[in-house]
Amino acid sequence: MFDAPCLSGPLQLEEEWIDYNGHLNMAYYNVLFDRGLEQVWEKLGFDYTYRRETGCTTFSAEFHVCYLREIHLGDTVRVSTHLLDYTEKSFHFYQELIYQSGWVSATAEGVSLHIDQSGPLVTNLPNEILANFKVLHRAHQHLPRPERVGRVMSLRG
Repeated sequence: MFDAPCLSGPLQLEEEWIDYNGHLNMAYYNVLFDRGLEQVWEKLGFDYTYRRETGCTTFSAEFHVCYLREIHLGDTVRVSTHLLDYTEKSFHFYQELIYQSGWVSATAEGVSLHIDQSGPLVTNLPNEILANFKVLHRAHQHLPRPERVGRVMSLRG
């Protein structure tokens, strides 16, 4: 059911995403990471129907990006997603933005929350989606912990 790590379909850069330096603007790395994560969420059951029928969704609580190598208009990328941990209400994951020939352009680490939008408030996942998280986590448990997970940002060591 789940690859280890999960790998998105090919994603294309859009012309309006390119900045005055001629490469992908930093904001759109987040868009690409989000699109890759949406593909995982759909497999878990967080699809449009779920959101419409339950009023529940996911919110990003924290997200860290490391920019490693530029990408440009015309480039194709994929997003890998590694589920690191989860609870009944939250999920911790690591992602890589992978250029078409295999090198990593950027990495991201995030924590997302399951939200009931009527509050809004953080709420438990339904049992069927929680069961899917268990399967995904089991598929990803053997993966090595990525080196960039848990990095602290500072100017001096």
